[in-house]
Amino acid sequence: MGDVIMSELSEKVERPVPIVKTPVLRRFGKIPPRPFKVGRGFSIGEIESVGLDVKTARLLGVYVDRRRKTVYERNIATLKEWLNKIKEEKIKPTPTIPKYIIVKRDLRKVFKGKTMAGRKSRGLLKLKLRHTHHYKWKRKQRERLLKKRHEAIRHKGGD
Repeated sequence: MGDVIMSELSEKVERPVPIVKTPVLRRFGKIPPRPFKVGRGFSIGEIESVGLDVKTARLLGVYVDRRRKTVYERNIATLKEWLNKIKEEKIKPTPTIPKYIIVKRDLRKVFKGKTMAGRKSRGLLKLKLRHTHHYKWKRKQRERLLKKRHEAIRHKGGD
């Protein structure tokens, strides 16, 4: 019941939106299509000028763009106004996380022995030693001592 009331109140006071300059690009003939656009988040300088730090700003529900260095008076004014509204109405906004979380896939899985083909080529599929690299290291050292040229066989360019 209390959560429903809090969500209704937080809808009345919307999050502040940062306004930033549009970058000048060569494809637009070095004339931007519009002078300002909605930014990804407030810069650290803008947040600190209001009297907050990055962690508390995110807990208050403000998006933070760590890469942006510019400080605009318009954004500082909107942040101050929004903070005053929250204090007056005693609203607890929902915290934010960064807008984009990029997870890159591992393109070198085979070479790390994470796929079946990679594990087979490294000799990690033996029943006893399936999940260990100690066997591989011991075996490679033994083959080095016997001068079997084990590294030249399994890698590019070797015969």
